Amino acid sequence: MPHRRALLGAALAGSLASALGCWPAGALAQTAQQAGQGVPLRLIVPFTPGTGIDLIARTVGPKLGERLGRPVVVDNRAGASGNIGTEAVVRSAPNGSTLLVSVNTLVMNRSLYPRLSFDPVKDLTPVSLTSWGQLLLVASPAAPWRTAADLLRDAKARPGRINYASPGVGTPHHLSMELFKATNSLFLTHIPYRGTAPAVTDLLGGQIELMFLPIHVALPHVKAGKLVALGIGSDKRHPLLPQVPTLAEARAGDVNVAMWYGIFAPPGTSPDHVSRLNRELKDILSLPDVRTAFETQGMDPAGSTPEEFRRLVEQDATRWATLIRAQGITAE
Repeated sequence: MPHRRALLGAALAGSLASALGCWPAGALAQTAQQAGQGVPLRLIVPFTPGTGIDLIARTVGPKLGERLGRPVVVDNRAGASGNIGTEAVVRSAPNGSTLLVSVNTLVMNRSLYPRLSFDPVKDLTPVSLTSWGQLLLVASPAAPWRTAADLLRDAKARPGRINYASPGVGTPHHLSMELFKATNSLFLTHIPYRGTAPAVTDLLGGQIELMFLPIHVALPHVKAGKLVALGIGSDKRHPLLPQVPTLAEARAGDVNVAMWYGIFAPPGTSPDHVSRLNRELKDILSLPDVRTAFETQGMDPAGSTPEEFRRLVEQDATRWATLIRAQGITAE
C-alpha cells in the first residue's frame, strides 16, 4: 500500500507508526506535518557573517521559524563568490528544510563562471524578494569632480587616465562601473582589490579616484565630507541622501544598478510549500522591527510573489550576461 507507506515515512516516532492504521486520513496528514515541525530550518548564507545577506537571514530567519514551528539555523557557507553555498542548496532535498538567502551576484555568476556544475538561475526555486540595496557612485575629494557631469567631461578628455576601485573582479561594484562605462562610452582603468575595506581606505586616501559603494557604507564618509557623492545608481533618489541625484537625472544614462536580495528553495520544492513560505515572508517583511533593521543597513524592504521574483531573476540574468560578454569580463 504505497499511500500507507508514505504516511508511515512522514512520522518521526516508531510508536506513531503503529497507530496510523486506525486514524482518519486528515488526522494522519496533520500528525505528519506536526512531526516535521521539530526539524531545523537551515538558511544557507553563501557569504561571511556580517554581510547584508547575513543580516537578512538572522533578522527574518527566527521569525519564519516561529511561524513554521521550527528551530532555525543560519549556515554561512562562504567561498567562490557565493557558489559554494548556492550549490549546497541546489543539491539539498526539496523537503522544506533548506533555503538560500542570496543577492543578485547569483545571476552574475552564471556568466562569470561558465563551468559551474549547476545553473544558479534554472536550478533554484524562487520564493520571494526580500529587499533592495542601492549603490552610490562616489569620488575622492582629491579628484576634480563635484558632479557626474564633471566626471563625464574629464573622462572623455582623458581616456584611460582615471582609475576606479572595486572589491574584486565580477563584484556588483565592478559590474556597476562597467555598465556606467558602457552606457557613457568611457575608458576607465579598473583597480581590483581583495575586499571592500582596503579599496575604501585607498579611496579615502586619494590613491583611487572613483568607486561604486553600497549607500550605507558610503553614507558616513559622504556626510563627513570625506567622499563626494556623484549620483545614485537607481531609478529614484534615496531618502538617506535626497539631495543626491540619480545617474539618469545627472545625465549619465540609465545606470540602474540596484542590488536585489531574496530567498530561494531547492529545485523541485512543491508549489504549496513555496506559497506558504511566501505568505509568511510577506507578513514578516511588513513588521516595523524588520523594516528598521533593513533600513539601518541601507536596504529597502520589498516582497514579491514567487512568479514576480522569478521574472526579475531571469531578466537580470540576461541583462548582466549581455554586459559581461560585451566587456569580455571573466572571473579571477
